[in-house]
Amino acid sequence: MRTIAELPHPEFKITIMAMNNKFIIKLEQGSLEQIYKIPEMDLTDGVNSVFELLDEPFLKAVGERFVTMRTDFKDTFYRYNF
Repeated sequence: MRTIAELPHPEFKITIMAMNNKFIIKLEQGSLEQIYKIPEMDLTDGVNSVFELLDEPFLKAVGERFVTMRTDFKDTFYRYNF
C-alpha cells in the first residue's frame, strides 16, 4: 500500500492510498477510523476524482459518523465495565 496524499482538515486526518487497483480513503479521529475503498476503474480522472469525492457534504457526514461511533463505543465500554 502506498500513500498518495495526506490532506489537512481541522477535525480529522485524511490519507489517500493506492493498493490493488483501488484508491483507499482513510479518515482518522483519535482512536477511530473510517475507510472507503474505490476501484480505480470507477473513477474517470484517477486520484483527482478522489479529491472531488471529498466534498463538504461528505466530510460533514464523516464528522457526524465519528460522533456516533464514539458514542456507540463509550456505551459498550460502559456496559463492559459496569
